[in-house]
Amino acid sequence: MKFLFEAAIYFYTFDPLIFNFMRKNWWKVLASVLVLYSLVSGFLLGVPHLPILHESIRNLYFHVPMWFTMIVLYLVSVIYSIKYLGSNSEEHDLVAVEFVNAGVVFGFLGLITGMIWANYTWGEPWPNDPKLNSAAISTLMYLAYLVLRNSMDEEQKRARISSIYNIFAFPVMVVLLFILPRMTDSLHPGNGGNPGFNSYDLDSRMRTVFYPAVLGWILLGVWIASLRFRMRKLEYKQHN
Repeated sequence: MKFLFEAAIYFYTFDPLIFNFMRKNWWKVLASVLVLYSLVSGFLLGVPHLPILHESIRNLYFHVPMWFTMIVLYLVSVIYSIKYLGSNSEEHDLVAVEFVNAGVVFGFLGLITGMIWANYTWGEPWPNDPKLNSAAISTLMYLAYLVLRNSMDEEQKRARISSIYNIFAFPVMVVLLFILPRMTDSLHPGNGGNPGFNSYDLDSRMRTVFYPAVLGWILLGVWIASLRFRMRKLEYKQHN
């Protein structure tokens, strides 16, 4: 969380530098290479032979990066919602909404990969687990953000109200995903007194795939969101 806080300060302070960075191509190539590497290596390289998990542990390369990407995209969105309230810039509002749109997609991918994993390891796709329930509530909360935006026609009112909603939604999401599951019994590693993956089964082979996968999917998510932002910006210019 400290890293996310520092990244938030950087995004907020160096807005022009961020936009210039997003126009570069090298990080897009890096994203493609890392995602392709994680996909191939995730299925072909060896993994620890653990009871219950067995080969399903490979889902760690896909399920967890989806959630990390979602959180980064929501973080960028809430930063630009804050910036919009201070600037009333339509551009800042477009960045906020498009990063939420991309974040919701990765949120659904996280839910789907989690359900597949749960079905193999816990016997059913959706057991009554606080982490799963919190993830579902968080996703619905951001879907409500999108519904709220689409329910209003006046642009400035829509942008201001949805920005305020977004600012409150992000800390609630953090509480739901990272705090509440640790305060009660949970099947998830790292929650409810369970040890995390890193402490007992994320060996050196898996680290060489897992960390590139996380970085690659985050970069890919930012790339998708930036493309959506550029498309929306062109549409906005055509209608004004």
